[in-house]
Parts: sequence; structure tokens; C-alpha cells
Amino acid sequence: MRKLAGVAIVLILMSLAASAQESKAEVFGGYQYSNLDGTGLNGWNAAVTGNVKDWLGITGDFSGGYNNTSGVSFRNYTYTFGPTISSSRNQTFRLFAHGLFGGFHDSASFGGFSGSGSGFAMMFGGGVDAKIKPHMAVRVGQFDWMSFRANGNSSSNNFRYSAGLVFHL
Repeated sequence: MRKLAGVAIVLILMSLAASAQESKAEVFGGYQYSNLDGTGLNGWNAAVTGNVKDWLGITGDFSGGYNNTSGVSFRNYTYTFGPTISSSRNQTFRLFAHGLFGGFHDSASFGGFSGSGSGFAMMFGGGVDAKIKPHMAVRVGQFDWMSFRANGNSSSNNFRYSAGLVFHL
């Protein structure tokens, strides 16, 4: 009986250790630099990925970029969602790629006048995370090509670079 109890305890501990290694979700937060048709914006980028498989997740990505030049204040916010594929989480460097679709909202103000717009946004890109602890990594770089469409106009000459911390939950 003792041997059976000992085997059961070992199996339970092994399954807990295995489930602790498999993260169910990832949370990213950090800095972003965006270039929108030649205008540079600095800001933040945050994302949550729910992992369906070890190599497949569903990502929600949110960002804000800001620029203030010659009295013109410009803001751009994005909210996109889509699939993310990645290499194994057990590697020191983990590669990932995603296709994200959603929307954007931008606004500009100058001398008491302001205007804003919203529309469809899509992003295709990827990057690399470097593991620093079992449940934490540094996003060395994420590069995204971005396309915005609103009111019959499109802007596809855009890119974004992001870096920050990733927590595996």
C-alpha cells in the first residue's frame, strides 16, 4: 500500500511539474516605436496570448503611439486580434509570427482645433523572445508591418518595433 501511495504522489508531482512548464497564457508589455507614413511615434505596446497548443495561440494586441511636432499633437491607438504561431517554449530563444486584425483610432490637434478618425487595421509580423527565467522572457524585438484603412483610403507604408517583458502564466 505504501508503494502505491508513493507512486501516486510521484505521479501527481510529475503532472504538476509538467503543467507548470506549459504556460496557458502570455502577457507582454513594453515600448514601441511606430513609423506611420514617415511620422515617428513613441509609445507602449501590450498583448495577451492564450495558448491553444504549445505552438499556437490567440493574441489580443493593444498599442498607443504619440508624437508632438511643431505644436501638432498626434495620437494613434490600435486594437487587433489573431493567431500567433511560435517555436518551442523550452528553447532559450523563441521565435513567433502573427497575423492580427482589428481597428485603430487616431487623433490630431493643433491650436485649439482637433480631428479624429477610426478604421480597420491589420498587422503581420513576428519577433524573438529570450528566456531569462522559467516564467519570464525579454522580447528582444517584435517587428510588424501595419496597414490602416478608413473612409476609402489606405495607408500601408507603416511599421512598428516593440520590445519589453513577457510573463508566462
